[in-house]
Amino acid sequence: MQAITRWLLLSIMILTPAVASAQGETDDSNFFWDVTKGVLFDPTTYTPAVLTYTSMKLDWDSSQVLFRNGWVEQNHRFTVSGRPNDIPLSYADGNRKIQQMALLHLQESVVNNLAANVFENVLAAKYPQHRKLFKVLSWMERIAFASYVSYVASSSHFKQAERNRQLAFEYGFK
Repeated sequence: MQAITRWLLLSIMILTPAVASAQGETDDSNFFWDVTKGVLFDPTTYTPAVLTYTSMKLDWDSSQVLFRNGWVEQNHRFTVSGRPNDIPLSYADGNRKIQQMALLHLQESVVNNLAANVFENVLAAKYPQHRKLFKVLSWMERIAFASYVSYVASSSHFKQAERNRQLAFEYGFK
């Protein structure tokens, strides 16, 4: 997260002259609202958080039947001691942890999409003949970021949820 913050600050410092020179051409309130709408109405802002929450919740819910039958949690972030292969957190504490992790992914997406929209709008104001190019590149970056974060955050949990269901079935747990 610190790397993203540093990148964003560096980018703002570099683009500040471009914003200052473009102020005579565009209204600042339009710039603010364009960026805000671009972030709020963009599905790539929410996709990583939704997939993270869904996959982790499926994993956590499917693990409960195993925990009730004496199994331990392998993920150290969901154990009482913070060590792997130990007693799991309570169901409510696990749900809170899942919500926190999903909100962290939402925060990452908002920062990424905010930066992408600022770049797109600043560059489009400075080089209006390339507006479409900047819009396409911005969409490509946001989609790539959301896809990557969504996959990394959720794929293992979807697989683990299915494995948990198979184990519960094999051992006859209900």
